[in-house]
Amino acid sequence: MTLRQPPLAHDTKQTDFGGWEMPVEFDSIRTEHTAVRESVGKFDVSHMGQVTVSGPDAARLLGRLTTNNVFALAPGEAQYAAVTDERGVVLDDTVVYCLPERHDEAYLFIPNAGHDTQMYERWRTHRDQWGLDATVRNRTEQYAMVAVQGPDAPDLLGAETDIELGALSRFELAAGTVAGVEALVARTGYTGETGFEVLCPWTGADRVWGALDCQPCGLGARDTLRLEMGFLLSGQDFHPDENPHTPYEAGIGFVVDTDTGFVGSDALVDAGEPAEKLTGVVLGERGVPRSGYAVTTPDGEALGTVTSGTMSPTLGEPIALAYLPREYAGNERSVRVVIRDEPKDAHTATTPFLP
Repeated sequence: MTLRQPPLAHDTKQTDFGGWEMPVEFDSIRTEHTAVRESVGKFDVSHMGQVTVSGPDAARLLGRLTTNNVFALAPGEAQYAAVTDERGVVLDDTVVYCLPERHDEAYLFIPNAGHDTQMYERWRTHRDQWGLDATVRNRTEQYAMVAVQGPDAPDLLGAETDIELGALSRFELAAGTVAGVEALVARTGYTGETGFEVLCPWTGADRVWGALDCQPCGLGARDTLRLEMGFLLSGQDFHPDENPHTPYEAGIGFVVDTDTGFVGSDALVDAGEPAEKLTGVVLGERGVPRSGYAVTTPDGEALGTVTSGTMSPTLGEPIALAYLPREYAGNERSVRVVIRDEPKDAHTATTPFLP
């Protein structure tokens, strides 16, 4: 299969991620991770989908296909949300942007890598089924995305944009220029640090990337950074077929507003308290918990399975996420993680793992 190519060409180790050829690391994961936690780093995130929705019924369409309350958004605001099926199972998670009034289109939402065609078709199918007046466009191969993350991100990006970054609160965005390129800048990110995501035309991607003089970061550091925060990874911490879970089980119930009547809302109302929840796990011994490793009680009784795991560069401890019985969520309890048939001492923890 031919991999999709982002607008930026990177002369470094590449991997297949969601059908895109993307950089794994530029220097080392630890170097890149530390740069973001202590100063600033930049990420090419052009593999993320970009789908726009406009027209008289744009908000109604988005409101019935995402779990949060789109109607609460004003121009220049954004929200995190899930996309669920009729069972209330998460198909994808996304950020929905209500675009500034000067923009030609009303809304932009960001499917995960490789999901843009699926979500584009889902939006068009339901629009036609419900008889709504909305225009849906897949802009994924027209827009580039660059994330600038870390405590020094405001100073670095601020020197290259005419947007007043200090006026942007979390989950707000504005239109302007970056390095002379027309762009949208949102105060959003996937690292837990102060940061921004820049959306610009493909033709301006090189100019924006080159103007940001800081540590380039790949998918490896992006994964360790998001995992320290307990952020979900689509296809790994949830999958509608291989690992089906509701937003409540996945720990993102805060993005669910069942009063909006989105697809799956009735199932979530009827489901009641979830039997299991995504829970943080910290190992007390050497070893790295990986996806698929079993989590048990100290006596060896099966509890669940690791979905994501890594050695935390910041904490110097092995950390993981796993779906465990709900009584383990929010409490520090002794468990074991079975690594190569050897049970390792561990305990549950609340997320984010960082203080």
